[in-house]
Amino acid sequence: MANAAQERVVSFRPRTVLVVLGILLASLALLTLVYLAWHIITWILIAVFLALALDPAVEFFQRRGLRRGYATGIVFVLAIGLIAGLGFLLVPPLVDQVRSFVDYVPQVIDDVTAGRGPFGFLQTEYHIVDRVREAIDKQGAGGVLGITGTGLAVARGVLTAVAGVVAIAFLTFFMLLDGRRMVERFYAFLPDRSRPRWQRIGTEVYRTVGGYVTGNILISVIAGVASAVALFVLGSDYAIALAVVVALLDLIPLAGATLAAVLVSTVAFVELGWVKGVIVVVFFVVYQQLENHILQPVIYGRTVQLTPLVVLVSVLIGAELAGVLGALAAIPVAGIVQAIGREFLSNREAAPEPT
Repeated sequence: MANAAQERVVSFRPRTVLVVLGILLASLALLTLVYLAWHIITWILIAVFLALALDPAVEFFQRRGLRRGYATGIVFVLAIGLIAGLGFLLVPPLVDQVRSFVDYVPQVIDDVTAGRGPFGFLQTEYHIVDRVREAIDKQGAGGVLGITGTGLAVARGVLTAVAGVVAIAFLTFFMLLDGRRMVERFYAFLPDRSRPRWQRIGTEVYRTVGGYVTGNILISVIAGVASAVALFVLGSDYAIALAVVVALLDLIPLAGATLAAVLVSTVAFVELGWVKGVIVVVFFVVYQQLENHILQPVIYGRTVQLTPLVVLVSVLIGAELAGVLGALAAIPVAGIVQAIGREFLSNREAAPEPT
């Protein structure tokens, strides 16, 4: 007769249970903190990227014999001066062109309503104006546009934006001033055996993220300047405004350049007509090929060694988790993960096999 199966009892020590509960509660508290302080975390991440982009300039002045504090102050003042100078050059024509475009919108609406112009087919074939009027009659203009009660929201958004700009500026300055010292203190707390590994990881992360941020800003500036030149040549009255849109959207990996091309081409079709609109589309197609196959490999170099598939997956996940900011941070984060994984894999392969 077969022996009866013995009953197996698994027991946990109270300390193990308490440790698991402590980890779960700490994880829940951390997630809650991230959710409640998301705006602040966003500002910190932006400041980190800006500090990484400006740090090479600080090191340039340090190599010329200046102390870290003086070098940081000079770079910070130069960066603010550059932004202010660009503002004085771009803001007045940008405001004029936006105002002119807003004044031009009613004429476009009249053409669509009457079935004229390049977008007249929207009314003649799809009756879009009649459908919008029907929706307004049912929901009101605010319900259709989703702008009911926007006065307070706009004021709050403006105040939050101003506070964010000021906070990011100060965070960037102090990160430039003390960031390197804080990293060295972190290394000092590590065991002597693992410290060289983490120093290599830190150097690789700095090179990856700094190279990506600087390269992304430079490529966006080139995209904006090239778009402005092309639109000026074609006679657009909104060249500067549209070029600013292109430069800002080009910061978003993959989708940003395409979205900018669609928006600017649509405006070009409305303002300049079909022929010049097609020329604008061809310009963006050609420029994106140059950017993808020449500018990005040359500017990024070997700083961000990621395959197109990894870039696409990273951007999609980042956009889903954190919107535009997630898409912007996706590639450097993927580069950081790759740098850490490469270091641990190389260290494991270099370890001698047990005999």
